[in-house]
Amino acid sequence: MQILTSRLVKVVDKFLRTTQRFVYTQSGRGCLASMDSSTCKKACLYKRIGTHNGTFHCDEVLACFLLQQLPEYKNSEIIRTRDQAFLDECDVVVDVGGVFDPPNQRYDHHQRTFSDTMSSLQPGKKWVTKLSSAGLVYCFFGQRIIAQLIDAKPEDDITTIIYDKVYENFVEEIDAVDNGIEQTDEEKRYAVSTTLSMRVKYLNPRWNDPKPDEWGGFQKAMTLVGKEVIDMVHYYRSCWWPARELVEDALRQRMKVDSSGEIVVLSKSGCPWKDHLFTLEQQLEVKPEIKYILYADAKGGWRNQCVPLNKNTFVNSVS
Repeated sequence: MQILTSRLVKVVDKFLRTTQRFVYTQSGRGCLASMDSSTCKKACLYKRIGTHNGTFHCDEVLACFLLQQLPEYKNSEIIRTRDQAFLDECDVVVDVGGVFDPPNQRYDHHQRTFSDTMSSLQPGKKWVTKLSSAGLVYCFFGQRIIAQLIDAKPEDDITTIIYDKVYENFVEEIDAVDNGIEQTDEEKRYAVSTTLSMRVKYLNPRWNDPKPDEWGGFQKAMTLVGKEVIDMVHYYRSCWWPARELVEDALRQRMKVDSSGEIVVLSKSGCPWKDHLFTLEQQLEVKPEIKYILYADAKGGWRNQCVPLNKNTFVNSVS
């Protein structure tokens, strides 16, 4: 058994050394790593983002896409390899290399010692899900990326609030899936196979594909993931944020509507107020809590709705 184990180790080692010597570049070219790293460096006219080759996952795909939204990485080359000599020549490395070192732009999360979360890296944030490479890039660059996408400043309130919403409703899921963290400890009633992480997984070459196109699949994955995150950011900026402003204004004007302060009037129809009311009540320290919402309907009339106990229930606060 010991002899067999020793032989197995040698075979695995030989296999890894062979497969790690192949480099995929963003241009779609594959180059053998037999050429020295200085030659590769001269071939790259732009900054280089390094990540691993082989099976790709949603986290490093998103990490690469996010980095390329920054001015300094807009025209960057993506180098997909596990060869450390090539990774050392990259300006930033994600999801490979076994190093988490932000000052040197190294963002891997596979080390046994790694356990960071948004909460640990940004004290005051509430999320305690272990970060993947996507979460790490978002943690350190996300504020700038959001600001650029919504044409705001990184320090603006709108940037910070949308930054938090995108992490909570987009990036955290990818972090959890990549780290094998389930949503619940209970037995699942049914399978979910259409998540973004699963759709990225299906873009990998099939095991029995006679002509696998790994780089082509990675590019498709970047297009898929990129469109979804951009769409979400634009939704929060163009739809969600105006609704928040409308609800906040209505809360500030509530005493003019009724002296009880428990009735709010929304001047526009279709406003998704539930996602904002409870958050703004806490932030603005609204007392007593709002009981009724009056809002204009699409036909020019008015409707009245009782506020639920929270945004996830149909049980109202007056019953």
